[in-house]
Amino acid sequence: MSNQLQNTSSLSTAGTWNLLDVRNSSPVRTAELRPLPVSPWDIALCVTGTLISCENAIVIAILFYTPTLRAPMFILIGSLAFADLLAGLGLILNFVFIYMLNTEFATLISVGLLIAAFSASVLNILAITVDRYLSLYNALTYHTERTVTFTYVVVVLIWLVCITLGLLPVLGWNCLRDEASCSICRPVTKNNAVVLAVTFLLVFALMMQLYLQICKIAFRHAQQIAVQHQFMAISTTKGVSTLSVILCTFAACWMPFAMYSIVADSSYPMIYTYATVLPATCNSVINPIIYAYRNPDIQKSLWLACCGCVPSNFSLRPRTSSDV
Repeated sequence: MSNQLQNTSSLSTAGTWNLLDVRNSSPVRTAELRPLPVSPWDIALCVTGTLISCENAIVIAILFYTPTLRAPMFILIGSLAFADLLAGLGLILNFVFIYMLNTEFATLISVGLLIAAFSASVLNILAITVDRYLSLYNALTYHTERTVTFTYVVVVLIWLVCITLGLLPVLGWNCLRDEASCSICRPVTKNNAVVLAVTFLLVFALMMQLYLQICKIAFRHAQQIAVQHQFMAISTTKGVSTLSVILCTFAACWMPFAMYSIVADSSYPMIYTYATVLPATCNSVINPIIYAYRNPDIQKSLWLACCGCVPSNFSLRPRTSSDV
């Protein structure tokens, strides 16, 4: 994602051409080309991609080798981990393509992979939010209605949509032949970037609405049994705090990039693109912690895989309607 204007910024700092001249320059002018210096921003994105890949590879391995983790919730968590894993690998490949294989086709493949992966990550987070809402709203019939087959169908639909989005640059929806129409993420066009950003804002608005409904349902359940089980009110308060952290983290990571994609274009300084892209990628670092490693079942499997035993003070508490 960061390769869009990388070679332009490095050459312009050397005083050879300006930004527009570099984009439209002919490959014949090889005598003026200099070795591309490594940008610290690209190093940061590559390191972030490595961390993302390692974190989510562990989650996928745990879910794959633990037969008991096959409930719809874990299928969605696995799909999210796979999307973030691809995002991490995409950031690493993007770094390789910038400095070792800087061609148009490599650029299209790299950007397409990142679009598909990050879109799948956002949509899987939305699917997990919907799943949590249904588990509270239809608590009595949830386990009969939300079958594993239905969850797999939802996951397949999510990935079909995201793969289609990722293929658009390769199929010609790019600005390689019309630099004036480029967004802050070359070769994505300005119009496509705006559509993706607005879609993200709609997803975020839907998540906020669902989490508000979750809070209302959780508080109502807690009030109904507060006399017999006082701890439920404490659990609900903790759950609301968790929801606040989830929404604030999601917004802090993605909102700057989404808003900047709407108002800016390729003429804006590249430093601003890097400054908004890096927090967005950090969301994939946080996702495994929020959605996977906090889960008691996954924690137990992780302890068994790493140590061969479970600590004596480890409590595998069943989930209640107040847990989020």
